[in-house]
Amino acid sequence: MDAPQDDPDWQALREGRGGKLAPLFAPLLEAPAAGIVIGRLAQTLDGRIATLSGNSKWIGGPGDLRHTHRLRALCDAVIVGAGTVRADDPQLTTRLCSGASPVRVVLDAGRRLGTDHGLFREGPATLLATATPGPERHGTAEALLVPRAEFGGLDLAALLDALAARGLTKIFVEGGGQTVSGFLRAGLLDRLHVTVAPMILGSGRPAFDLPEVGRIEQGMRFAWTVHDIAPDVLFDIALDRRAPHE
Repeated sequence: MDAPQDDPDWQALREGRGGKLAPLFAPLLEAPAAGIVIGRLAQTLDGRIATLSGNSKWIGGPGDLRHTHRLRALCDAVIVGAGTVRADDPQLTTRLCSGASPVRVVLDAGRRLGTDHGLFREGPATLLATATPGPERHGTAEALLVPRAEFGGLDLAALLDALAARGLTKIFVEGGGQTVSGFLRAGLLDRLHVTVAPMILGSGRPAFDLPEVGRIEQGMRFAWTVHDIAPDVLFDIALDRRAPHE
């Protein structure tokens, strides 16, 4: 594959010259030693990330795709859930910009994914985070045992600790909605990037799955900055590991 052709703004950022992308990516570039966890979703105007059947390619436009690849290039590890792997079979590489591809981390507590998915056959280093003991390898991926959370799924705080022990502290939680929501519910996201596309589906899978609230004031409110990634709009939200209802 030919090397990606970087635009001047990305070149300036990578060379430390600042530029128009610096305000958006500064939290990653200036992350403390303890690291940073950033989640990202692309949704329609009515808050859907996929159809009811799970089809999601592509809600975001070219600007959102470039943004996603840039986040990968700036992070040590990219996390996706088993459902995303099953539905999209993503590569999770930096094909659209310069920069090393991150370690790929697949969450599969029950170890139900087969080894026929591309992440387990080729490409950058991959970890299968699972609570189910078994072989040390899953295809080309290394199995990483993580304890279960109290109410099912993986203990995400323990997962972050395990990744940090490997020197992986800049973490990009790419999807899907259930995975990003899990990190948000646990109060483990420092920042959240939400792309809103000029599209209405009228049905489909919602972007977030959070505890039900009875009153408007119980919802999460926060400050954000808005960025034009035509034809979409990107909201950069500082959460500082705040959980819902806090």
